[in-house]
Amino acid sequence: QLNGDLRKLGVNLIPFPRLHFFNIAQAPLLSPKNGGYTKLFIQELTKQVWSGKQFYSNVPIEDGKFLTASMHYRGEISTQETDENLEKVQASKAEDFVEWIPNNIKSSVIDVAPVDANISATFITNTTALKAMFQRLASQFSALYKRKAFLHWYKGEGMDEMEFQEADKNV
Repeated sequence: QLNGDLRKLGVNLIPFPRLHFFNIAQAPLLSPKNGGYTKLFIQELTKQVWSGKQFYSNVPIEDGKFLTASMHYRGEISTQETDENLEKVQASKAEDFVEWIPNNIKSSVIDVAPVDANISATFITNTTALKAMFQRLASQFSALYKRKAFLHWYKGEGMDEMEFQEADKNV
């Protein structure tokens, strides 16, 4: 059974209202043709999602620290085995977590297996690694705003130029 909902997940992953930068990974990522040829284990799924190669966004996780993390396993899985694997991960990646949030990895096991595999893992993390993406976005916005590029379109829709200056300051 699913032992939580999205609100509970958000409460567990967001330590402060302004610190909510989620990154999601999924394992296994297999083609439907190759699914029957692959034997999956909890240890392998855990290794895949923590590797950084399975994330849905192209953000190098080495560039930041994890605030919180949540692992969700699906299928006929032993909770003891999941806890043991997560303890190993937390011990090996202790320096990648912020030290001011204790017990910052949550896990859950959902008995219902996914359609395309016997077991799977979903990894949701709140990380500071997205900082580089925001810096890149802010520099691109500043460059465009300096040239007043596309500004006439927004002014025509009723926006004021002061809103752009305020947005540039806030980022």
